[in-house]
Amino acid sequence: MFETLRPAAPDKILALMTEYRADPRSEKVDLGVGVYRDQHGRTEVMRAVRAAEARLHERQDSKSYVGMIGDADFCRGIGELVLGGCVPEERLRICQAPGGSGALRILAELINRAKPGARIWISDPSWPNHVPLIGEAGLETVSYPYFDAASGSVRFDAMMAALGDAAAGDLVLLHGCCHNPTGANLDLDQWRAVTDLCLQRGLLPFVDIAYQGFGDGLEEDAAGLRLMAAKMPEMVIASSCSKNFAVYRDRVGAALLIARDGEQADVAFGQLLNVTRGMYSMPPDHGAATVGIVLADEALRADWSEELEGMRGRMLRLREGLAAALREHSGSDRFDFVADHRGMFSRLGLTPEQVARLRAEHGIYMVGDSRINVAGLPDDGLDQLAAAIAGVLD
Repeated sequence: MFETLRPAAPDKILALMTEYRADPRSEKVDLGVGVYRDQHGRTEVMRAVRAAEARLHERQDSKSYVGMIGDADFCRGIGELVLGGCVPEERLRICQAPGGSGALRILAELINRAKPGARIWISDPSWPNHVPLIGEAGLETVSYPYFDAASGSVRFDAMMAALGDAAAGDLVLLHGCCHNPTGANLDLDQWRAVTDLCLQRGLLPFVDIAYQGFGDGLEEDAAGLRLMAAKMPEMVIASSCSKNFAVYRDRVGAALLIARDGEQADVAFGQLLNVTRGMYSMPPDHGAATVGIVLADEALRADWSEELEGMRGRMLRLREGLAAALREHSGSDRFDFVADHRGMFSRLGLTPEQVARLRAEHGIYMVGDSRINVAGLPDDGLDQLAAAIAGVLD
């Protein structure tokens, strides 16, 4: 049986992590892996999450299944967090999923049931796992232009022109905020224009919001998505708690489905749960139950929001500090966009050869397309890092 298999293509980010761990240099810097790290390089359990876990431990008296929908408090809390009441409850259905990745996949499987082989437009560039996660469900993936590496800005006119060729029934994958890998977001006017285009051409928005609270704030980061959700008759959303609750390994996510009316919502949601039954049956409970406790408790939610705001503020300071240091060492404004972008990631616009030199000569590890994890930047080493980057420029 297994002799027919061929080696799978290695994951570039996982390979980079392995190479980083094997590097003996004490001054090495990891800007590759996509997890939040504090100034000490740690990904710690958030205070409110730890308190909620203790509460869960005390009150939980069974490990029996909670059902395919998942934890009710979690689903209710995520619906409010993401949408803020902008969609009538009778049109909205939510189920827990194994992380944002699980939500993406089950929603893609649902779409393929509704319209087999449907076409979905994905930004160029996008998170590398978007295409395999969604494409393996049977959807046809095509790209639309999104990022101009030279200016560090969104190619909005080119994006709209490409989506103007989309056919009725096509889907458009959008990043809710903190675009991965570029950090360049749509502004509210652009969200409004994309919404109008979707309405005019009969397109279905598929929004992935994985970093809410990491950009401009919890409410601000959801503003574009909410503007769209309030106008669209149908829409699907994949939400992740990995970053903003730092529960990476617990795989906490949610799939949100907006339908034209309650009857269609019930039918579509029944099909969605049928998808989950055939894929993993029941979702994991611990992390979602913990997040549900945080969102339902006023004091815990306030503490979580405060800590999250501290993480967001640190990333903004690191962005501003790196942009200033790069301006000084490069003698140009080439990297000023780093301060303007939001979230954990930015693309520096370096060549693969320059990225390789940084790794070999300075122990600075980043993905080959020069995507960096802003949260991995050394708080007290931005000047040295900028000098190394300027040193490999042509």
